[in-house]
Amino acid sequence: MSLFRQVCGTAGMKATHQRLEILREIARAQDHPTVEALCDRVKRRIPSISLDTVYRTLAMFEQHGVVQKLQILEEPVRYDGKRTRHHHFICKACKAIVDFEWPDFDGLRLPAAALRCGKVASRQAQVYGLCKECLQGRA
Repeated sequence: MSLFRQVCGTAGMKATHQRLEILREIARAQDHPTVEALCDRVKRRIPSISLDTVYRTLAMFEQHGVVQKLQILEEPVRYDGKRTRHHHFICKACKAIVDFEWPDFDGLRLPAAALRCGKVASRQAQVYGLCKECLQGRA
């Protein structure tokens, strides 16, 4: 709640009930929802919320590091509210996204070639394959 108030204050936006509900929903989501899916979920509690409000709120949250925007291949943008360091396994068949931790990767030094490109702000691994459910369906 304090992070929410701080981000809204920094962005010059009011800490509204709608924004708080968007944050609550993205924080509890395990499936990395699209804006549309997130809006549908919040509409269950706030029927009057607009898709535009959800878009603008997520953009503000992303700008301030509250959520992470996931752009994966040609799929719609998804959002991740998990704030701890983690990476993503993406199923090429069903498009599911599963979080995983990889401390060895996190501890690696970046190669000089990457450092020469500019200032690195963050890094994240995205691993593509077939999830367990899709593998079982193909067996």
